[in-house]
Amino acid sequence: MSAPDLVALPKAELHLHLEGTIRPATAAELADRYGLPMPRTGTFANLAEFVGAYEAARDLVGTLDDLRRVAAELVEDAAAQGVVWSEVHVIPPTYSGRLGPDEAVLEAVLDGLAAGAGQGPAAGVIVGVNRGLPIEAAERSLRLAVRYADAGVVGLGLAGDEAGYPAGRFAEVFARARDAGLRALPHGGEAAGPESVRACVEALGATRVNHGVRAVEDPALVELLAERGITLDVCPTSNVALSVYPSPAEHPLPRLIAAGVPVTLASDCPLFVATNAVEEYRRAAEAFGLGRGELAAIARTSLTASSCPPDRRAPALAAVEEWAAG
Repeated sequence: MSAPDLVALPKAELHLHLEGTIRPATAAELADRYGLPMPRTGTFANLAEFVGAYEAARDLVGTLDDLRRVAAELVEDAAAQGVVWSEVHVIPPTYSGRLGPDEAVLEAVLDGLAAGAGQGPAAGVIVGVNRGLPIEAAERSLRLAVRYADAGVVGLGLAGDEAGYPAGRFAEVFARARDAGLRALPHGGEAAGPESVRACVEALGATRVNHGVRAVEDPALVELLAERGITLDVCPTSNVALSVYPSPAEHPLPRLIAAGVPVTLASDCPLFVATNAVEEYRRAAEAFGLGRGELAAIARTSLTASSCPPDRRAPALAAVEEWAAG
C-alpha cells in the first residue's frame, strides 16, 4: 500500500513521548540556539543507552514556548499522517523545575496541543510517572493528573527501568488515579519480561499497556490479555532500534494478533528511530504480510481503545470501514 493510501486510513496513535516527537529540524534549531549537541539517533544497545539520548532531547527544551511549539508540531504532523487522535506521555517532574512548576509545564503542553489542533481537541496527555524517581515524584504526577483530568489529561502512565522498579511499587498511586477516573496506561514488557506486563494489568489495573510485547513469552498471559481485551500499544520499529528484538522478522506482533490480543501501532519516539504512524503501518504490512482488513482492524482498535471524544471517534470509525472496503 502506498503512503497516501495509509494516510487516508483514520487512526489514533496512542504511544508517543513528547520530547521524542521533536521534529529533526526543530531539534537542530534548538540545539543551535542553546549551544547543545543533537541527540544521537539510530540503534541503541539497550534502554539505558537510549535514556541518555532522550535526556539530551529534553535538554533542548529551554523554555515553555519551546514546549508549546513541540506540542503544536506533534498535532500538525499527526494530522498529516491521517492520525485523528494522539495520546502523548509527559513527565513534568523530569524537568526538575527548570521551566517553572509542574503545572506550568503541563499547561504549556496542553496549550500547544490545542493550538496545533485548531478546531476541537485532537490529543490527550498521559501524565507520566518515572519509575526511577522518588515516590514523591509519583505523587506529584498523580496530583497533577487529577487536577487536569477535565482539561486534556486522559491517564496516568509509568515509564523507566522496569526491572529495577517493578510496577507493584506504584499500585496505590494507580488505584487512586483510577478512583479519580483516570486510565492506567503504563509501560511494560519492553526491557523486562512477561511478569512486568502481568503486573501492569493485575497490580495497576491497566486496560492498555505500552509495548507489552514480551507477554508473548508466557502463553497463559497472552490468553489472559486476549480474554480481557487488554490492548497493547506496539512500536515495532522502536523495539528493533532499542534491541528488544534483533530484526522486524523476529518481532512478535503477528503472534499477538493471531492469539486475539488487541493491538495498536505507534511510533513511540520518532526523533530517534526515524519513523511515524504511517511508516509503522507500511512496515507492518511489508514485514508481517498484513492486508487491508488487518490494518483496518488495528486502526479500529486504536480508536476504540483510546480516549478520543465520541464526536471525533464516530466519523473516524465510519471512515475506517469505508477504507477497509477498498
